[in-house]
Amino acid sequence: MSNFKMVCLDIDGTLLNSKHQITAKTKEVLKVVAKVKNIPVVLVSARMPKGIIFLQEELEICEPIICYSGSLILDKKRNGLSSQSIDTDSAKKLHKLVKDTKVHMSLYKDDEWYIEEMDEWAKQESEITNIIPNVVNFNSLFDAWHEAKVGPNKILCMSKPDNILALNSAVNSNHAENLNIYPSKPTYLEIMSKKASKTSAIDFLCKKLNIDNSEVIAMGDNYNDMDMLQFAGMGIAMGNAPDKVKAIANEITFTNDEDGVAVAIEKYVLQGI
Repeated sequence: MSNFKMVCLDIDGTLLNSKHQITAKTKEVLKVVAKVKNIPVVLVSARMPKGIIFLQEELEICEPIICYSGSLILDKKRNGLSSQSIDTDSAKKLHKLVKDTKVHMSLYKDDEWYIEEMDEWAKQESEITNIIPNVVNFNSLFDAWHEAKVGPNKILCMSKPDNILALNSAVNSNHAENLNIYPSKPTYLEIMSKKASKTSAIDFLCKKLNIDNSEVIAMGDNYNDMDMLQFAGMGIAMGNAPDKVKAIANEITFTNDEDGVAVAIEKYVLQGI
C-alpha cells in the first residue's frame, strides 16, 4: 500500500494538457485520491490565486494552495498563511533593466496582476489564465509600495527565447543574491524573493499537517519544479519535461497530453485500492 500523505501538483504542463485542460481521466483519479483515500491534493504553481482556485473547484478539492512558486500560501478559506515579496528597490532595478528592451514585464501582488500596457504577451497570458490585468504606471505603483513597505510576490518577464536567455543571464549576474530566478518555459522568466520556493512552501505545509517530506509525492515539468521534485519522497517528472528536470527525478511519467499525472497517481498512490 502507498504511504504517501500529500500529493503536490504543478499546474501548467503537468495537471493541464497542452489545451490548458484537466482531462476526464485525471479528474477521476484525483477525485479518488481526495475523497476516497482522503489524501490532500495541493496545487503548486507560479500562477496567482485566481488562476488556481477555479481549477480546485473543477477538481472538487478544498486544500491550501501554493501560489507564485511559493511566494504566497493560502489556506482552505483563502486566508494568507505565508507571503514573501521582492523589495521595491530590486523591482525598480529590474524594471529599468527591461524598460528599453523587447521584454514584457508583469508584476503580481496578492491576487492582482499589473502591467504597463496590454501588449501581445499580456493578451496571451490573459487568454491562458482567463484573468484581466490592471494597466498602471509602474513608477507610481513602486512609489505606493515603497511607502507601504510592501512589494510584488512575483515578477514575470515574457519575450522571445533569445531575449529571455539574455535577460536570465543579466539578472543572475546582477541580482542573484536576493532573488530566485527561473525560466519556466523558453519565453518566460519568473522572478521571486530568495526566500520563496516551491520546496519552502511545501515544507511549511508539511510541518503544519505533521507530514514528513518522505510522505510527499510531487509532480512537475519544468525548471522551477526541480527543487520540489528533489525535496519530495517521490519526485516525478512529466514526459514533456526538459532532460535536466528528468535527470533529477525519481521517476518519469507520460506527458501531460498522455494523462501522465493520472498514470503516476494510479501507480504510486492508488495501488492496491
